[in-house]
Amino acid sequence: MNESTPPLSPAECRALRASAHHLQPVVAIAGNGLTPAVLKEIDLCLKAHGLIKVKLHGIERDDRAALLDQICAELACAPVQHIGNILILWRPKPESNEAAKPRRRRKPAPKNKKQAAAALEKPKRH
Repeated sequence: MNESTPPLSPAECRALRASAHHLQPVVAIAGNGLTPAVLKEIDLCLKAHGLIKVKLHGIERDDRAALLDQICAELACAPVQHIGNILILWRPKPESNEAAKPRRRRKPAPKNKKQAAAALEKPKRH
């Protein structure tokens, strides 16, 4: 990715760590390491949530920091915290027009004749 996320200030890091405390890991990296499929999944989760936890299984202690740097470089995200086998990553969520518009809720279709007759009798609200 061409664009890079600017480094986080200590106050921003502290706030993101507090926000990530209750989160569960959404991606796990195990024996196969950082494959394109794993990178794609991390990218999708960052687009959907912005702040995610990644769990590392069976990765040596020395390789974890290099793995964090590689993920952040390829996906243009910022490292928030690396503690033990957990990585916390952040990237601003892309703004979409679809999320801004509230959807209108439809009434469910009547399940039987009695409900259909009751729906016809009720006046519609405007």
